[in-house]
Order: sequence, then C-alpha cells, then structure tokens
Amino acid sequence: MDTFIILVLVIAVLASFPLLVHYGFRAPRIRESRTPEKYGLSYQEVKIQTENGKQLFGWFIPASKTQSAPAIAVIHGWGSNAEMMLPLAKPFHEAGYAMLFFDSRNHGQSDSDAFSSLPRFAEDLEHALNWLAEQSNVDGTKLIAMGHSVGAGAALQVASHRHNLAAVVSISAFSHPKNMMRRILASKHIPYFPLGQLILRFVEFTIGHRFRDIAPCNTIQQINCPVLLVHGEDDRTVPVVEAHEIYAKRKSNHVRLLILKGDHDSSHQIIKHTAELVSFVDQAMRDLEKRRII
Repeated sequence: MDTFIILVLVIAVLASFPLLVHYGFRAPRIRESRTPEKYGLSYQEVKIQTENGKQLFGWFIPASKTQSAPAIAVIHGWGSNAEMMLPLAKPFHEAGYAMLFFDSRNHGQSDSDAFSSLPRFAEDLEHALNWLAEQSNVDGTKLIAMGHSVGAGAALQVASHRHNLAAVVSISAFSHPKNMMRRILASKHIPYFPLGQLILRFVEFTIGHRFRDIAPCNTIQQINCPVLLVHGEDDRTVPVVEAHEIYAKRKSNHVRLLILKGDHDSSHQIIKHTAELVSFVDQAMRDLEKRRII
C-alpha cells in the first residue's frame, strides 16, 4: 500500500508540474492608468494583429511634422505595460520621432495567450514594427526598436535577424535567460539541482527555443545596426555585470554602453539622460543617410 501511495503521489506531482511552472512564472497583468495625454501629447489608440490571432493594444504618437518621420517601437518589460515607458515619449517626440508604445500579449490591455516569453515579446515587437512601416506618416526605412528588460532582450533578438532596423536602444537587458531564471529560482528557494534544471529544460521545451539561441549575449553578435545598451549600476534584478557581458560579445563598433545611476526600474534616472538617448538615435539616423549617399 505504501508503494502504491508513493506511486500515486509521484504521478500527481508529474501531472501537475507543467501547471505549477506556468503559474509560478506567469506575468502579472497591470492595466494602464494614464495615457500620453498626461505628457501633453496627442495620440491614437490602436490595435495591432500579432501571432495566434491575438491583438495588441497600443498608443501611436505621430511626429509633429506632417511628412513621413522616423519611428520608434517601444516595448516594456515582464509584468509591466506601455505606461511604464511613457516618460521617454516627450523628448523623442520633440526630436521629431513618431512613437508606438504597446502592450505585449498577457500584459496591459493586450489579448491573453497561453504564455509569455522573450521570443513572444519579440514576435509582438516584429508585428509592431511592421504596423509602423505601413503608416503613411512614418518612414518605414527608419525604424528603431526600444525595449526594457525582457523587452530589451526582444529588441536585440529582432535586430539579430531584421537587418533593416536603423537602431536599437536596449534598457536593462539580461545577458542570458538561464542566469535570470536561476536568480528567480533562488528567490523562491528552489534548488537548482535537480529541480531547477528540470524546470529550465521544461521552459525551453514550452517556448520552443534553447536559451542560448535567444540570449542577448549571443544575439548581439548578429546585429549590424547601432545599439545602445543602457543599464543601472545599482540594478539588483539584472546586475550591471550582465550589461558588460553583452557589450563584451559585440562584433560591431556601433555598440555603445551607457551605465547610469539607479536600479532596474529607475525611469526617473533614465529621464535625466534622455538627451544622450536622443543623441544616439539622431546619430544613427545621420549615419544611415550617409550610407545611402555612398
């Protein structure tokens, strides 16, 4: 009888394992409470088609000039939403850029899907960029991807195969998903061996990608457009050493590293340095024009 009970318990644990992992790593959904109007900006509320027949919620802020303008697709991090990135809107709008702030699936006001992952953030960003390229008041040859945390990793993944991007601004990206997952497991007091290893393999199976293939420290090597890596020196979610790891793996001279004061979500610190972010993107636009002339 004891053997039978143990066998039943083992089967029950194995059967519930996928569900436990799903709920243990599910992103919290936080809906927006403010809009670009708070920053004195006119905007359009938009819906963008993405994978699996789902729709993304977003705010499109047209450039102030009427003719086609360069545009930035901005994607938030895990458990966040488009509102978190809004402090960056006004400086770039004043510099002449159109901007699209949107929620990834399972976040903010976008549709739900089975799960979220870095590759699914990247899929959503791809569709957001495609949507921007179709707008009559956007120059589809001058598109920039900007992301925070997982969104930053997604921006780097997209840029690693979408070679017509004009620039990438990556804010607080982790260097490797395995490192991030191990920190999360440790915070939940889950031993890495053997349970943690099993969880990591299951996550790779679920998302359909090996971590090494989507790791920013690897995708950075396939990017040929200018990249700005921004990171807080006091980041306790993703230690600043990971920004240095990504930077060390660059294959291009067009990658810059900007270390700021603050932690993982210190948007108020980033705002103090928006002039540097805008300057970087402006330079990328000028360099793009020079290459076209040559």
